[in-house]
Amino acid sequence: MDELSNSLHKYLVMMAYEGATHEQEHQMEHLLALLDPQDEQAIVSYYGLFDEPRLSLGEIAAKRKEQVEQTLATIDKCIRKLAVTPEWQLIKEKQ
Repeated sequence: MDELSNSLHKYLVMMAYEGATHEQEHQMEHLLALLDPQDEQAIVSYYGLFDEPRLSLGEIAAKRKEQVEQTLATIDKCIRKLAVTPEWQLIKEKQ
Protein backbone atom coordinates (compact mmCIF):
# COMPACT_ATOMS: atom_id res chain seq x y z
CA MET A 1 0.00 0.00 0.00
CA ASP A 2 1.44 3.36 -0.99
CA GLU A 3 1.79 6.28 1.42
CA LEU A 4 -1.39 8.09 0.34
CA SER A 5 -3.51 4.96 0.58
CA ASN A 6 -1.93 4.05 3.90
CA SER A 7 -2.83 7.44 5.40
CA LEU A 8 -6.49 6.95 4.47
CA HIS A 9 -6.45 3.37 5.74
CA LYS A 10 -5.06 4.49 9.10
CA TYR A 11 -7.68 7.23 9.34
CA LEU A 12 -10.50 4.75 8.65
CA VAL A 13 -9.13 2.36 11.27
CA MET A 14 -8.94 5.23 13.75
CA MET A 15 -12.55 6.19 13.00
CA ALA A 16 -13.70 2.61 13.52
CA TYR A 17 -11.81 1.89 16.74
CA GLU A 18 -11.55 5.28 18.43
CA GLY A 19 -14.74 6.84 17.16
CA ALA A 20 -15.16 10.00 15.18
CA THR A 21 -16.71 13.40 15.63
CA HIS A 22 -19.88 14.30 13.78
CA GLU A 23 -17.82 16.47 11.45
CA GLN A 24 -15.38 13.64 10.69
CA GLU A 25 -18.25 11.26 9.93
CA HIS A 26 -19.91 13.86 7.72
CA GLN A 27 -16.70 14.43 5.77
CA MET A 28 -16.18 10.69 5.36
CA GLU A 29 -19.75 10.21 4.13
CA HIS A 30 -19.06 12.77 1.40
CA LEU A 31 -15.75 11.14 0.51
CA LEU A 32 -17.26 7.65 0.32
CA ALA A 33 -20.11 8.98 -1.83
CA LEU A 34 -17.54 9.29 -4.62
CA LEU A 35 -17.65 5.49 -4.90
CA ASP A 36 -20.19 3.20 -6.47
CA PRO A 37 -22.80 2.39 -3.76
CA GLN A 38 -21.79 -1.28 -3.64
CA ASP A 39 -18.12 -0.36 -3.18
CA GLU A 40 -19.04 2.28 -0.61
CA GLN A 41 -20.90 -0.36 1.41
CA ALA A 42 -17.92 -2.71 1.17
CA ILE A 43 -15.65 -0.03 2.69
CA VAL A 44 -18.17 0.77 5.44
CA SER A 45 -18.53 -2.94 6.26
CA TYR A 46 -14.80 -3.68 6.08
CA TYR A 47 -13.89 -0.92 8.52
CA GLY A 48 -17.10 -0.96 10.57
CA LEU A 49 -17.83 2.72 10.02
CA PHE A 50 -20.86 4.74 11.13
CA ASP A 51 -21.82 2.27 13.89
CA GLU A 52 -22.22 -0.56 11.39
CA PRO A 53 -20.78 -3.93 12.35
CA ARG A 54 -17.37 -4.78 10.97
CA LEU A 55 -17.62 -7.73 8.59
CA SER A 56 -14.92 -10.15 7.51
CA LEU A 57 -13.70 -10.19 3.93
CA GLY A 58 -15.48 -13.51 3.51
CA GLU A 59 -18.79 -12.03 4.63
CA ILE A 60 -18.41 -9.02 2.36
CA ALA A 61 -17.40 -11.23 -0.57
CA ALA A 62 -20.42 -13.47 -0.02
CA LYS A 63 -22.75 -10.46 -0.08
CA ARG A 64 -21.10 -9.26 -3.28
CA LYS A 65 -21.15 -12.80 -4.75
CA GLU A 66 -17.45 -12.79 -5.51
CA GLN A 67 -14.21 -14.37 -4.35
CA VAL A 68 -12.44 -12.99 -1.25
CA GLU A 69 -9.39 -12.03 -3.32
CA GLN A 70 -11.58 -10.00 -5.69
CA THR A 71 -13.23 -8.21 -2.76
CA LEU A 72 -9.87 -7.36 -1.21
CA ALA A 73 -8.59 -6.07 -4.56
CA THR A 74 -11.71 -3.90 -4.92
CA ILE A 75 -11.33 -2.47 -1.42
CA ASP A 76 -7.65 -1.70 -2.06
CA LYS A 77 -8.54 -0.07 -5.39
CA CYS A 78 -11.24 2.05 -3.75
CA ILE A 79 -8.90 3.19 -0.98
CA ARG A 80 -6.35 4.24 -3.60
CA LYS A 81 -9.03 6.00 -5.67
CA LEU A 82 -10.19 8.00 -2.64
CA ALA A 83 -6.68 8.69 -1.33
CA VAL A 84 -5.75 10.72 -4.40
CA THR A 85 -8.83 12.94 -4.33
CA PRO A 86 -8.71 16.61 -3.32
CA GLU A 87 -11.48 15.80 -0.83
CA TRP A 88 -9.24 13.39 1.10
CA GLN A 89 -6.34 15.83 0.96
CA LEU A 90 -8.53 18.48 2.65
CA ILE A 91 -9.66 16.05 5.34
CA LYS A 92 -6.09 14.90 5.91
CA GLU A 93 -4.85 18.49 6.35
CA LYS A 94 -7.34 19.01 9.19
CA GLN A 95 -5.98 16.08 11.21
